[in-house]
Amino acid sequence: MDPFFVKGAQLFLSLSILIVLHEFGHFIPARLFKIRVEKFFLFFDVKFALFKKKIGETVYGIGWLPLGGYVKISGMIDESMDKEAMAQEPKPWEFRSKPAWQRLIVMIGGVTVNIILGFFIYIMIIANYGEEYTTADDLKYGFGFSPIMETYGFEQGDKILEVNGEALLDQMDFPHMVMMRDVSQVKVEHADGSTEELTLPEDIGMKLFKSGEMPGVNAPRTPVKLDSVFSGAEKVGILGTDELISINDVPIEFKTDATYALQKNRDSIATVTVMRDGVARQFEVPIGDDKMVGVGFDFEDKDYVMPKRNKREYGIAESIGRGINYGVDQLVDYAVQFKYVFTSKGASQVGGFGAIAGLFPDQWDWLSFWQTTAFISIILAFMNILPIPALDGGHVMFLLYEMITGRKPSDKFLEYAQMIGFFLLIALVLYANGNDIYRAITGD
Repeated sequence: MDPFFVKGAQLFLSLSILIVLHEFGHFIPARLFKIRVEKFFLFFDVKFALFKKKIGETVYGIGWLPLGGYVKISGMIDESMDKEAMAQEPKPWEFRSKPAWQRLIVMIGGVTVNIILGFFIYIMIIANYGEEYTTADDLKYGFGFSPIMETYGFEQGDKILEVNGEALLDQMDFPHMVMMRDVSQVKVEHADGSTEELTLPEDIGMKLFKSGEMPGVNAPRTPVKLDSVFSGAEKVGILGTDELISINDVPIEFKTDATYALQKNRDSIATVTVMRDGVARQFEVPIGDDKMVGVGFDFEDKDYVMPKRNKREYGIAESIGRGINYGVDQLVDYAVQFKYVFTSKGASQVGGFGAIAGLFPDQWDWLSFWQTTAFISIILAFMNILPIPALDGGHVMFLLYEMITGRKPSDKFLEYAQMIGFFLLIALVLYANGNDIYRAITGD
């Protein structure tokens, strides 16, 4: 099946599960506090619904606009903007008639469910599949590093022994840690077997992001040889039978050497040296929009295409602690990445549904599906608790103000705040999905 449809199906199923459970997070405490819930919808039913059925006091249904879902709670100023109902005297079963602490529990219910769900999925994944890791010994040829990382003492082929004084179990965690964690001290083992303590600046992640060299650790090094040519390389006369010697005077022995060579010299033309019939030849190759020279590689070491992944098994009790810790790490890392979003470069990389769908694999795989669903659940929790009117966090912000000051914001103020927040969200959705469309068209 076409990967586009596979990704789309996974996205649809994942969001459907998360939206329904999020809305149940509001619905259940509302009913426990005897607040009437008028509607419970998956997706928005603008003008009409695909399906609806009234059970008791609540209409359950599925809308046609897949931009989320909602529960309509009586006596609450929300996206329905039901001014007529709000103009009447408060009824005992309405949201506005309940104590502030009850209203607060109702509003944080959705976020709470998303957090618990994300943690629960991670716990079940770890309990059933364990955790994979790659040791320094498994990393046969070490890592390749970007030019900026070299300025802090990293060498091509280094392995990571310790980070901030603690042993690093999984070598594959290090690139992520450089961008998202506070990494200051790194103990490395150089290719010659010697060890060295290196120091990274506090803003190393931002330096790498702005330079386009993120995450600074290019990949595990694998020996390669020229296998095929395409794009610019083919046009200038390089042959797949040539022996690749260097790019921009950087000798090419490992695949990461090619990445490093282009990072070191960012010109639109790359100088490629090959050996043909015993004679060295140089070609000036234009760099394409894909930021590649246009050469394909084959692996020299057929037994080492990727580093070995070991597996650690966990008991049920251990899985609970590890799953929660992993979920907390994911939440903190997602919050930290906003420092990159709030830059001119980062803003252009904000994505919508296309970017979210890109998190799923091309082929249906239940492990990857649940890993991605857990991560999206964490994202939804974080985004929904932001203090923006129209989001749960906006309602929480006004409720906390009421509880602290003893003064409730006027209905008119809440109506205007809801409208402003709603339009801000619509603008953000349009901008994010516009970025997806632009990248799809341009290939960036």
